[in-house]
Amino acid sequence: MNERVDASVSAGGGLDPVAAAMVATGRALRLETRGRRTGRPVPVAVGFVEEADGSLLVAAGRPDADWALNLLAEPRCRVEVGEASFEAEAELLEGPEAARAIRELILRYGTPAERLGSGPAFRLRPRHPDVPGPSAEPLS
Repeated sequence: MNERVDASVSAGGGLDPVAAAMVATGRALRLETRGRRTGRPVPVAVGFVEEADGSLLVAAGRPDADWALNLLAEPRCRVEVGEASFEAEAELLEGPEAARAIRELILRYGTPAERLGSGPAFRLRPRHPDVPGPSAEPLS
């Protein structure tokens, strides 16, 4: 699912209508990372699973997925899902935590998500507005 939605980012930097509808209805989230080479904001729609603590689990279907490589280079990001929008910090998941995230994503999205596991998995933790992040610059 993530790879199909990843491909929906238009050349203009926004999401195509299908991906935008998925974000608006909470079926996917809009993740804005900072380009590791350009430093510019890069939006992508990805599948997610919400945790009880408010964090969101995401995983890439390829080890070279640009959005995942961007998060590895700069974990600060912006998340939009439904009507909610917030700054987040990405935490790389490994071992049993990554396996659980991938399992939960497959259970939510079904067999198209089964390619997950070859790329990195992350927990996106909302950043408290009163806690300064690693950079004083706004993401967008």
